Amino acid sequence: MSTPLSGKPFALRSGSFEARIASVGASLRSLRWNGVDLIVPFGEDEIRPSMRGAFLAPWPNRIAGGRFEFAGAVHQLVQNEPDTRTAAHGLIAWIDFAATAVAPDNLVLTAVIAPQPGYPWRVRVDAEFRLSTAGLSQEITATNESATSAPVGLGGHPYLVAESPRARGIDELALELDAERILLISEDRMLPMREVHVADPLADGRDFRESRRIGRTEINHAFTGLDRRDGLARARLLADDGTGVEIEWDERCPWVQVYTTDHGAGEEFRSGVAIEPMTCPPDAFNSRRDLLVVPPGGSVSAGWVIRPVPA
Repeated sequence: MSTPLSGKPFALRSGSFEARIASVGASLRSLRWNGVDLIVPFGEDEIRPSMRGAFLAPWPNRIAGGRFEFAGAVHQLVQNEPDTRTAAHGLIAWIDFAATAVAPDNLVLTAVIAPQPGYPWRVRVDAEFRLSTAGLSQEITATNESATSAPVGLGGHPYLVAESPRARGIDELALELDAERILLISEDRMLPMREVHVADPLADGRDFRESRRIGRTEINHAFTGLDRRDGLARARLLADDGTGVEIEWDERCPWVQVYTTDHGAGEEFRSGVAIEPMTCPPDAFNSRRDLLVVPPGGSVSAGWVIRPVPA
Protein backbone atom coordinates (compact mmCIF):
# COMPACT_ATOMS: atom_id res chain seq x y z
CA MET A 1 0.00 0.00 0.00
CA SER A 2 1.43 3.38 -0.99
CA THR A 3 1.92 6.19 1.49
CA PRO A 4 -0.73 8.95 1.20
CA LEU A 5 0.41 12.27 -0.23
CA SER A 6 0.18 13.92 3.20
CA GLY A 7 2.47 11.29 4.70
CA LYS A 8 1.89 8.48 7.15
CA PRO A 9 -1.50 8.91 8.85
CA PHE A 10 -2.15 8.82 12.60
CA ALA A 11 -5.42 9.05 14.53
CA LEU A 12 -5.95 10.01 18.17
CA ARG A 13 -9.19 9.62 20.12
CA SER A 14 -10.37 10.71 23.55
CA GLY A 15 -14.00 10.96 24.59
CA SER A 16 -15.86 12.97 21.95
CA PHE A 17 -12.61 14.16 20.30
CA GLU A 18 -10.85 12.79 17.25
CA ALA A 19 -7.62 14.17 15.77
CA ARG A 20 -5.94 13.09 12.55
CA ILE A 21 -2.29 13.88 11.95
CA ALA A 22 -0.05 13.55 8.90
CA SER A 23 3.67 12.82 9.18
CA VAL A 24 4.72 15.40 6.55
CA GLY A 25 5.33 18.57 8.52
CA ALA A 26 3.83 16.90 11.61
CA SER A 27 0.60 18.45 10.35
CA LEU A 28 -2.72 18.47 12.17
CA ARG A 29 -5.00 17.30 9.37
CA SER A 30 -8.32 17.42 11.22
CA LEU A 31 -9.72 17.91 14.70
CA ARG A 32 -13.35 17.07 15.47
CA TRP A 33 -15.48 17.23 18.60
CA ASN A 34 -18.86 15.48 18.59
CA GLY A 35 -18.49 15.27 14.82
CA VAL A 36 -17.96 19.03 14.43
CA ASP A 37 -14.81 20.41 12.79
CA LEU A 38 -12.69 22.70 14.98
CA ILE A 39 -10.09 23.31 12.27
CA VAL A 40 -10.28 23.48 8.48
CA PRO A 41 -9.43 19.88 7.49
CA PHE A 42 -7.65 18.47 4.48
CA GLY A 43 -7.64 15.02 2.93
CA GLU A 44 -5.33 12.16 3.79
CA ASP A 45 -4.25 11.67 0.17
CA GLU A 46 -3.85 15.40 -0.47
CA ILE A 47 -0.77 17.59 -0.50
CA ARG A 48 -1.29 19.88 2.48
CA PRO A 49 -2.82 23.16 1.27
CA SER A 50 -0.45 26.03 2.13
CA MET A 51 0.66 25.67 5.78
CA ARG A 52 -2.62 24.32 7.12
CA GLY A 53 -2.03 22.63 10.48
CA ALA A 54 1.78 22.66 10.25
CA PHE A 55 4.35 23.38 12.94
CA LEU A 56 6.81 26.21 12.23
CA ALA A 57 10.56 25.96 12.98
CA PRO A 58 13.29 27.15 13.16
CA TRP A 59 11.42 30.38 12.47
CA PRO A 60 7.76 31.33 12.05
CA ASN A 61 6.44 33.77 9.48
CA ARG A 62 8.95 35.52 7.16
CA ILE A 63 12.60 36.57 6.96
CA ALA A 64 13.17 39.58 4.69
CA GLY A 65 15.10 38.52 1.61
CA GLY A 66 15.89 35.24 3.36
CA ARG A 67 18.99 37.02 4.62
CA PHE A 68 20.20 37.55 8.19
CA GLU A 69 23.37 38.01 10.19
CA PHE A 70 24.17 35.90 13.23
CA ALA A 71 27.36 35.60 15.28
CA GLY A 72 29.26 37.73 12.78
CA ALA A 73 28.32 35.70 9.70
CA VAL A 74 25.81 36.52 6.96
CA HIS A 75 23.40 33.74 6.00
CA GLN A 76 21.26 33.51 2.87
CA LEU A 77 18.22 31.23 2.82
CA VAL A 78 16.19 30.23 -0.21
CA GLN A 79 13.39 32.72 -0.86
CA ASN A 80 10.61 30.12 -0.91
CA GLU A 81 7.89 32.77 -1.16
CA PRO A 82 8.87 34.54 -4.41
CA ASP A 83 6.01 37.06 -4.40
CA THR A 84 7.23 38.56 -1.11
CA ARG A 85 10.92 37.79 -1.68
CA THR A 86 11.13 36.18 1.74
CA ALA A 87 12.02 32.90 3.39
CA ALA A 88 8.73 31.84 4.92
CA HIS A 89 7.62 29.52 7.71
CA GLY A 90 10.84 27.69 8.53
CA LEU A 91 12.36 24.46 7.29
CA ILE A 92 10.21 21.59 8.60
CA ALA A 93 6.95 21.99 6.68
CA TRP A 94 7.81 19.34 4.09
CA ILE A 95 9.99 17.03 6.19
CA ASP A 96 8.52 13.56 6.74
CA PHE A 97 8.57 13.14 10.52
CA ALA A 98 9.06 9.76 12.20
CA ALA A 99 6.89 8.53 15.07
CA THR A 100 8.87 8.16 18.30
CA ALA A 101 5.91 7.58 20.65
CA VAL A 102 2.43 6.36 19.75
CA ALA A 103 -0.58 5.84 22.03
CA PRO A 104 -4.36 6.06 21.50
CA ASP A 105 -4.43 9.64 22.78
CA ASN A 106 -0.79 10.73 22.41
CA LEU A 107 1.70 11.00 19.55
CA VAL A 108 5.26 12.29 19.27
CA LEU A 109 6.76 12.90 15.83
CA THR A 110 10.45 13.70 15.41
CA ALA A 111 12.60 15.13 12.62
CA VAL A 112 16.04 16.69 12.29
CA ILE A 113 16.81 19.90 10.45
CA ALA A 114 20.12 19.15 8.75
CA PRO A 115 22.78 21.88 8.46
CA GLN A 116 22.27 23.55 5.08
CA PRO A 117 23.05 26.72 3.16
CA GLY A 118 21.50 29.61 5.04
CA TYR A 119 20.95 27.65 8.26
CA PRO A 120 24.15 25.77 9.19
CA TRP A 121 22.85 24.22 12.43
CA ARG A 122 21.55 20.76 13.25
CA VAL A 123 18.29 21.03 15.21
CA ARG A 124 16.08 18.16 16.34
CA VAL A 125 12.37 18.95 16.40
CA ASP A 126 9.88 16.97 18.50
CA ALA A 127 6.19 17.58 17.84
CA GLU A 128 3.79 16.22 20.45
CA PHE A 129 0.01 15.85 20.24
CA ARG A 130 -1.98 15.04 23.41
CA LEU A 131 -5.73 14.56 23.14
CA SER A 132 -7.94 14.56 26.24
CA THR A 133 -11.48 15.47 27.20
CA ALA A 134 -10.16 19.04 27.63
CA GLY A 135 -9.07 19.35 23.99
CA LEU A 136 -5.93 18.93 21.90
CA SER A 137 -2.58 20.03 23.30
CA GLN A 138 0.26 20.59 20.83
CA GLU A 139 3.87 21.05 21.91
CA ILE A 140 6.95 21.70 19.78
CA THR A 141 10.49 21.36 21.16
CA ALA A 142 13.67 22.32 19.31
CA THR A 143 17.00 20.94 20.53
CA ASN A 144 20.28 22.32 19.21
CA GLU A 145 22.53 19.41 18.27
CA SER A 146 25.24 21.68 16.84
CA ALA A 147 28.55 22.78 18.33
CA THR A 148 27.55 26.48 18.26
CA SER A 149 24.51 28.47 19.38
CA ALA A 150 21.58 28.55 16.95
CA PRO A 151 18.87 31.17 16.33
CA VAL A 152 15.40 29.68 16.73
CA GLY A 153 11.78 30.75 16.57
CA LEU A 154 8.79 28.44 16.93
CA GLY A 155 5.11 28.54 16.08
CA GLY A 156 2.07 26.76 14.75
CA HIS A 157 -0.37 27.28 11.89
CA PRO A 158 -3.83 25.88 12.75
CA TYR A 159 -6.75 27.16 10.68
CA LEU A 160 -9.67 27.42 13.10
CA VAL A 161 -13.29 27.23 12.05
CA ALA A 162 -16.63 27.61 13.85
CA GLU A 163 -19.47 25.78 12.15
CA SER A 164 -22.73 27.67 11.78
CA PRO A 165 -25.73 27.00 9.51
CA ARG A 166 -25.84 30.72 8.69
CA ALA A 167 -22.13 31.22 8.12
CA ARG A 168 -20.65 31.27 4.62
CA GLY A 169 -16.93 31.36 5.19
CA ILE A 170 -15.76 33.48 8.09
CA ASP A 171 -17.56 36.77 7.46
CA GLU A 172 -20.47 35.93 9.79
CA LEU A 173 -18.19 34.65 12.56
CA ALA A 174 -16.92 36.66 15.52
CA LEU A 175 -13.28 36.90 16.56
CA GLU A 176 -12.08 37.64 20.08
CA LEU A 177 -8.39 38.35 20.73
CA ASP A 178 -7.37 40.44 23.73
CA ALA A 179 -4.18 41.94 22.26
CA GLU A 180 -3.25 45.61 22.57
CA ARG A 181 -0.55 45.92 19.90
CA ILE A 182 -0.40 45.12 16.19
CA LEU A 183 2.44 45.12 13.67
CA LEU A 184 1.57 47.03 10.53
CA ILE A 185 2.99 45.39 7.42
CA SER A 186 4.07 46.30 3.91
CA GLU A 187 1.36 45.20 1.49
CA ASP A 188 3.79 43.87 -1.09
CA ARG A 189 6.08 41.82 1.15
CA MET A 190 4.01 41.22 4.31
CA LEU A 191 6.92 42.41 6.45
CA PRO A 192 6.62 44.46 9.66
CA MET A 193 6.90 48.23 9.35
CA ARG A 194 5.59 49.74 12.56
CA GLU A 195 3.93 48.69 15.80
CA VAL A 196 0.79 50.55 16.95
CA HIS A 197 -2.06 50.15 19.42
CA VAL A 198 -4.97 48.18 17.98
CA ALA A 199 -7.25 51.20 18.56
CA ASP A 200 -5.00 53.43 16.42
CA PRO A 201 -6.68 54.46 13.14
CA LEU A 202 -3.67 52.98 11.34
CA ALA A 203 -4.76 49.54 12.60
CA ASP A 204 -7.78 49.94 10.29
CA GLY A 205 -10.41 48.28 12.47
CA ARG A 206 -8.36 45.29 13.63
CA ASP A 207 -9.21 45.73 17.32
CA PHE A 208 -10.80 42.48 18.53
CA ARG A 209 -10.29 42.90 22.27
CA GLU A 210 -14.06 42.58 22.51
CA SER A 211 -15.67 39.80 20.51
CA ARG A 212 -17.09 41.15 17.27
CA ARG A 213 -18.04 40.01 13.80
CA ILE A 214 -15.17 39.72 11.33
CA GLY A 215 -17.20 40.91 8.35
CA ARG A 216 -14.97 41.88 5.44
CA THR A 217 -11.97 42.72 7.63
CA GLU A 218 -8.75 41.33 6.18
CA ILE A 219 -6.07 40.31 8.66
CA ASN A 220 -2.57 39.02 8.05
CA HIS A 221 -0.87 40.62 11.03
CA ALA A 222 1.09 39.80 14.16
CA PHE A 223 -0.31 40.89 17.51
CA THR A 224 1.35 41.27 20.92
CA GLY A 225 0.58 42.92 24.25
CA LEU A 226 -1.56 39.90 25.04
CA ASP A 227 -3.83 39.88 28.07
CA ARG A 228 -2.71 37.17 30.51
CA ARG A 229 -4.80 37.78 33.61
CA ASP A 230 -4.64 34.07 34.47
CA GLY A 231 -1.21 33.49 32.90
CA LEU A 232 -2.64 32.39 29.57
CA ALA A 233 -3.54 34.16 26.34
CA ARG A 234 -6.41 33.00 24.18
CA ALA A 235 -8.33 33.68 21.02
CA ARG A 236 -11.86 32.61 20.13
CA LEU A 237 -13.72 32.17 16.86
CA LEU A 238 -17.48 32.09 17.48
CA ALA A 239 -20.66 31.45 15.53
CA ASP A 240 -23.75 33.58 16.12
CA ASP A 241 -25.08 31.14 18.74
CA GLY A 242 -21.94 31.59 20.87
CA THR A 243 -20.44 28.20 20.06
CA GLY A 244 -17.09 27.87 18.40
CA VAL A 245 -13.44 27.14 19.03
CA GLU A 246 -10.75 28.50 21.32
CA ILE A 247 -6.96 28.37 21.24
CA GLU A 248 -4.97 29.06 24.39
CA TRP A 249 -1.21 29.45 24.94
CA ASP A 250 1.25 30.46 27.64
CA GLU A 251 3.98 33.09 28.00
CA ARG A 252 6.43 31.17 25.80
CA CYS A 253 4.56 32.72 22.86
CA PRO A 254 4.33 36.51 23.33
CA TRP A 255 3.15 36.88 19.73
CA VAL A 256 0.28 35.57 17.63
CA GLN A 257 -0.24 35.87 13.89
CA VAL A 258 -3.83 36.07 12.64
CA TYR A 259 -4.64 35.38 8.99
CA THR A 260 -8.10 35.44 7.45
CA THR A 261 -7.10 33.35 4.40
CA ASP A 262 -7.71 36.19 1.96
CA HIS A 263 -5.00 34.89 -0.37
CA GLY A 264 -6.50 31.42 -0.59
CA ALA A 265 -7.97 30.16 -3.84
CA GLY A 266 -11.32 28.46 -4.41
CA GLU A 267 -12.75 26.78 -1.32
CA GLU A 268 -9.81 27.94 0.80
CA PHE A 269 -10.68 31.64 0.36
CA ARG A 270 -11.81 32.98 3.77
CA SER A 271 -12.59 29.42 4.85
CA GLY A 272 -11.07 29.70 8.31
CA VAL A 273 -8.89 31.88 10.50
CA ALA A 274 -5.28 30.89 11.06
CA ILE A 275 -4.37 31.77 14.63
CA GLU A 276 -0.66 31.14 15.05
CA PRO A 277 1.04 31.43 18.46
CA MET A 278 4.71 32.40 17.95
CA THR A 279 7.77 32.81 20.13
CA CYS A 280 8.91 35.82 18.08
CA PRO A 281 7.52 38.33 15.57
CA PRO A 282 7.99 38.21 11.80
CA ASP A 283 11.58 38.87 10.62
CA ALA A 284 12.96 38.29 14.12
CA PHE A 285 16.19 36.89 12.63
CA ASN A 286 16.91 40.48 11.58
CA SER A 287 15.22 42.54 14.31
CA ARG A 288 16.41 40.12 17.05
CA ARG A 289 13.21 40.88 18.94
CA ASP A 290 12.29 37.90 21.15
CA LEU A 291 14.67 35.74 19.11
CA LEU A 292 15.66 32.57 20.96
CA VAL A 293 19.39 31.81 20.95
CA VAL A 294 19.80 28.16 21.84
CA PRO A 295 23.20 26.97 23.11
CA PRO A 296 24.67 23.60 22.08
CA GLY A 297 22.59 20.86 23.69
CA GLY A 298 19.92 23.32 24.78
CA SER A 299 16.20 23.11 24.06
CA VAL A 300 13.34 25.57 23.68
CA SER A 301 9.64 24.85 23.32
CA ALA A 302 6.21 26.31 22.68
CA GLY A 303 2.70 24.94 22.95
CA TRP A 304 -1.02 25.63 22.79
CA VAL A 305 -4.38 23.95 23.36
CA ILE A 306 -7.32 23.89 20.94
CA ARG A 307 -10.75 23.23 22.43
CA PRO A 308 -14.42 23.78 21.60
CA VAL A 309 -16.54 26.56 23.02
CA PRO A 310 -19.84 24.77 23.74
CA ALA A 311 -23.27 26.36 23.98
